[in-house]
Amino acid sequence: MPNSRLVLLIAVSGSVALFFWLDLSRFLNLDYLLAQRELIGGYAEANPLTTAGLYFSGYVLVAGLSLPGATIMTLAGGAMFGLWWGVLIISFASTIGATVACLVSRFLLRDFVQSRFGSRLQAINDGFERQGAYYLFTLRLVPLFPFFAVNLLMGLVPIKIRTYAWVSQIGMLPATFVYVNAGTQLGQLTGLSGILAPELLLSFALLGVFPLAARKILDWMSARRTLAAWSKPKRFDRNLIVIGAGAGGLVASYIAAAVRAKVTLIEEHRMGGDCLNTGCVPSKALIRTARFLADARSSERLGLGQVDVEFDFAKVMARVRRVIQQVEPHDSVERYTELGVEVLQARAEIVSPWQIKVGDTTLSAPNIVVATGGRPAVPSVEGLQDINYLTSDTIWDLTALPVRLLVLGGGPIGCELAQCFARFGSHVTIVVRSARLLSREDDAVSTLLAKQLREDGIDLRFEHQMTGFRSAADGQFLDCDTAEGSISIGFDEVLVAVGRVANTAGFGLEALGVDLNTDGTLQCDAYMRSSVPTIMACGDVAGPYQFTHAAAHQAWYAAVNALFGRLRKFAVDYSALPHCTFTEPEVARVGLNCREADAQSIEYEITEFPLHELDRAIADDATQGFVRVLTVPGKDRILGATIVASHAGDMITEYVTAMRHGLGLNKILSTVHAYPTFSEANKYAAGEWKRQHAPKKLLNWVKRYHAWRRG
Repeated sequence: MPNSRLVLLIAVSGSVALFFWLDLSRFLNLDYLLAQRELIGGYAEANPLTTAGLYFSGYVLVAGLSLPGATIMTLAGGAMFGLWWGVLIISFASTIGATVACLVSRFLLRDFVQSRFGSRLQAINDGFERQGAYYLFTLRLVPLFPFFAVNLLMGLVPIKIRTYAWVSQIGMLPATFVYVNAGTQLGQLTGLSGILAPELLLSFALLGVFPLAARKILDWMSARRTLAAWSKPKRFDRNLIVIGAGAGGLVASYIAAAVRAKVTLIEEHRMGGDCLNTGCVPSKALIRTARFLADARSSERLGLGQVDVEFDFAKVMARVRRVIQQVEPHDSVERYTELGVEVLQARAEIVSPWQIKVGDTTLSAPNIVVATGGRPAVPSVEGLQDINYLTSDTIWDLTALPVRLLVLGGGPIGCELAQCFARFGSHVTIVVRSARLLSREDDAVSTLLAKQLREDGIDLRFEHQMTGFRSAADGQFLDCDTAEGSISIGFDEVLVAVGRVANTAGFGLEALGVDLNTDGTLQCDAYMRSSVPTIMACGDVAGPYQFTHAAAHQAWYAAVNALFGRLRKFAVDYSALPHCTFTEPEVARVGLNCREADAQSIEYEITEFPLHELDRAIADDATQGFVRVLTVPGKDRILGATIVASHAGDMITEYVTAMRHGLGLNKILSTVHAYPTFSEANKYAAGEWKRQHAPKKLLNWVKRYHAWRRG
C-alpha cells in the first residue's frame, strides 16, 4: 500500500478507535440531548455563529468518519437552530461529510475491490456508469441502507464525485427536512406532557410516513421516465392482456376473469403450453408405464415368479398422447371461454407498453402479462446441428425404441427420461460435464440416485467435456475429453437435456427495451413487474424457477398486482416453494439444503430418518431413501427439507405447509399420521429431532420420581 494510503488508513482508524475508546457516543443519544437541552439551547442563543461553526464541523467529522450519531445530531440541529437554519446547515454539512466518506472509501478500497471482484461487479459498474445519479438518488430519497453504508459503497463504484455531491444534496434534503422538523419539536418539550403534543406526534409520524411516500414518488418518477417514449391510450378496451397459454398464462387469465376483469388470452401455438404437451403430463404418463415394467421385472422380490411383459413402444407412446388428450379439456379454449376469458389463437406483437397487435387489430390494456414460457437449451457443440437430435419437445414423436440413447445432461429432465428409456430396454448413456447428477441437491441425494440409475443399467459418464459430434460409416459418435484422455461414445439417438431458455424474442419486447437477466429471463421485481412497469411476467420467461407450480404461483401475483396494484401490491413469496424430480426414487425438496445453507453461511442442524426403518417402505420393497430436515440450531423451526423416497413428491407437502405457516417439527410430531403410510416418515423425522433435543436434566429428575414411586 502506498505511503499516502497507509497514513490515511492510520489516521481514519485512529480517529474511529479514539471515538469509541473515549466513549464519545454517549453524547450522541436522545437521552443526553433531552437532558442537556436547556444548556445547549442557551449556549447556542448566546453564541450563534460559534455554535453553528462547531456543530457544522462536528457533523462533517461524524459523517466523514462514518461514526454513529448522525440521526441524533440532525435532531439536535433542529432543536438548536430551528427548522430553516437547521435544514440549511445540516444539508451542506451532511453532503460534505458524505463526500469525504466516499472519497476515503474510494482512495483506500476501490482499487482492491475492483481488482479482486471486478468481473462479478461488471453489471453493477455498467449500471452506475449509465444511471448512477438515478440509483444514488433512489438510495438517498428512500433510506433503505444506513447513511454511512451508502457513502462507503458509493466510493467503490464508477460515479463522479461532483455528481455524487449534488445528487446527495438534493436526495437527502427531504429526509433532512423531516428529521430537523422533528428536532424542533424536541426542543420545545417542557415536561412529560409535551411528549403527547400534537406537533411532536405529527413530526414523528412524518418519520414513518416519509419512506413510504418517497417510495411512491420514486415509483411514479421511474414509471414516467420509462414510459415517456410512448403515447398512452386515452382509454383501454381491456383490463388485462395475457400472452401465452401455459401454466402461468392460464392462471393469470383465470384470476382476472374470476374478479370480473375483461381479459384476453393470446396463444400462438397449443393451449396448455409445455406442461400439457411436452413436459409434465407426457413425461409422467411415460414414467408410469416404465415403472410398471420395472416392478414386473422385480416380481421375484415380491414373492412372485418371473414375469415377462411384452410391449409395443409405439403403443406406449400412443398412450402418452391419449393422456394428453384426456387432460386437454382442462386447458382448452372452450373451458376458458366459459370462465369469461376471451381466447385468441394467434400471434401477438407488443407495439407499446399498453398495446398488442393481433393480425390487423390492436388491443389495449393498462397492463400486459408475458407468460411465453421457455424452450430446450441447445449447447454449442461442433456437429450437433448436423444430426437429428431430440429434445424434451420432440422426443414424444418417437415411435420406435432407440437401441442406444445418449442423454446430454444430468438434471431432472435428463434423469427422468433416461431412467424411463432404460427400463424400456434402451442402452442409455448419460454424459455430464460436472461430477454428479442433480448438481443443486446434496451429495447424498446425487449418490443415491446415481446408484439407482446404474442398477437400471444406465452408463453414467461424469466430468466429460463434449468436443464434437460426428457421423461415420459405423454410426454416430460423441467425442469427449476426460481426465483419462479423449473417448468416443456411439449412439443411435441423442436427447439434449441441458436446461431451458426463456422465450423473450420475436414478439416486441426488444423494441420496448425490456431488461433481461444474464440467463436470458426477464428482469422482474418482487411484484413480477419487468423494467417496463406495465409489463408483468410469470413462469419460465421470468425465472428463476422452471416449475409448473412456480409459474402458477407467480401468475397470481402478476395478475393481482396488474389489476389492483394501485391499491395494494403483493410481493411474491418463494420461501416455501417445493420441487420434485420424478425418478425412482423421487427427489423432493422445499427450502434450504446443506449445500445452499453452507453457501449462505447459515447455521443449521440436520435430522435424518432412513426409509429402511419405515414399515410401509419395507412392505412396499421401497426402502431406498431418507427424510432430511434442516432446522435452526436448538430450535424446531424448519429451514428446509429434502425427501428421497418412492412418494417424495406427495410427502414434501407436509413440510411445505409447515414452513408456509410457521409450524415447527413439534407440530408435525403431534399430528396423527395414518399407519402404515409413507407420510409417517415425516413424523418419525420429527421424533428423531425431539429425541436429540430431549431435556436430559428433566428426564433424570423424572427417573428419580419414578424410582421414588416404586418405593
